[in-house]
Amino acid sequence: MIKSLLKMIIRESTSLALKFEVLAECQTTKARVSRLTLPHVPEGIQTPVFMPVGTQGTLKGLTPEQLKQIDCKLILANTYHLGHRPGPELLQKMSGLHAFMHWNGALLTDSGGFQMVSLVKLSEVTEEGVQFQSPHDNTQMLLTPEKSIEIQNVIVQSLAYNSNNYPLTAGWNKTQILSPLHLKNTSAIVHARNEQNIAKYTLRHIHCADIIMQLDDVVSSTITGPRVEEAMWRSLRWLDRCMKAHQRPTEQNLFPIVQGGLDSQLRTKSLEEIIKRDCPGYAIGGLSGGEDKDQFWRIVTLCTDYLPKEKPRYLMGVGFAIDLVICSALGCDMFDCVFPTRTARFGCALVDSGQLNLNKSQYVKDYRKIDDDCSCYTCKNYTRSYLNTIVSNETTACHLITIHNVAYQMRLMARIRQAIIEQRYPEFIRHFVQIYFQDKSVPDWVTNSLKSVNITL
Repeated sequence: MIKSLLKMIIRESTSLALKFEVLAECQTTKARVSRLTLPHVPEGIQTPVFMPVGTQGTLKGLTPEQLKQIDCKLILANTYHLGHRPGPELLQKMSGLHAFMHWNGALLTDSGGFQMVSLVKLSEVTEEGVQFQSPHDNTQMLLTPEKSIEIQNVIVQSLAYNSNNYPLTAGWNKTQILSPLHLKNTSAIVHARNEQNIAKYTLRHIHCADIIMQLDDVVSSTITGPRVEEAMWRSLRWLDRCMKAHQRPTEQNLFPIVQGGLDSQLRTKSLEEIIKRDCPGYAIGGLSGGEDKDQFWRIVTLCTDYLPKEKPRYLMGVGFAIDLVICSALGCDMFDCVFPTRTARFGCALVDSGQLNLNKSQYVKDYRKIDDDCSCYTCKNYTRSYLNTIVSNETTACHLITIHNVAYQMRLMARIRQAIIEQRYPEFIRHFVQIYFQDKSVPDWVTNSLKSVNITL
């Protein structure tokens, strides 16, 4: 059924390096299923989609091969951290971030703006940009809109791929393939040699990230007053500087970020101005920072009401399961968060009812897998009892729980898409909310947000 429906296109938009096709829409809510086609994923990525976060070119606890096994095609990396370590010069020498991390899927690079909040004690904001003190070696770094885009643009090389679509990596003689190709989609067959083998590779001109983000002036979502308005207007000015500095619009998609805090008037003004720029897609920023959830969902739905229906909408920093279910109903297409990998490092496994803290003694003799409905490597091979035994003293436990948690997020999004396509998303939401909160009362923000899209619990 899904394959046949995916041949239907309700609406679409095409830019120089992105195609977005809305394939199905929920008849009750604002949820939709779409196909997002990017340079590194020509077959397309189905949305709503969750993007795991690989801040410094690695997803903590998972290899790129394991990401592919759980059907992950798009991950996030961070410009600020990559700019500090390993740095653009090293990445360029290694033929770009894809080759450096051995990843052949799509990449979205965050601009570094969020670090203005997370590293607020190490940063100073001016109209020119953000002056950071490195948390690694205390050196100073001025991140301007131009510098942020330069870092995201610069990591570009001609790169060779073998028959399995893996890039040529260190240890191979690359003297035959280092001349840059300037024509998009140009390819050639070359041979590469190391001490043991000669292999045939296809040479392609590629770029670092498929989607890059503007540098925005980010303030905590709990702040009110003049600083929020200042940040909104500065973000718009920085967007124009980012667009002017962007050197690869035919290869990389620059997304602007809607700001304005929890003020609906500021958000509306930001939306009006950003939409005038007619970008390939749009992000909703400045949320998930500790604000009241009833305010959170109202800003999200305000933004999705304004943003163009034919373009992708990316809600930044959202990864709790209940948020993914509700914000998909509110019309969001893309999400990212460190939560699945971070909570795994504390021994917590994700399930529909929330989390299982596998450190607890109740799991000592629990011989079930984490989730009966999960077919990930961890659930196929290990019990809760085993994970409880090693969770507090073996890094293997972190690795195994991370596999499950990311697989859970991928499977949740697939279930959301399936329910939307089959026109049973309201029923899916009601069932999910019932399991998620179990004997606890459902929070007002959940009830109110769902009522806004015609779902009563």
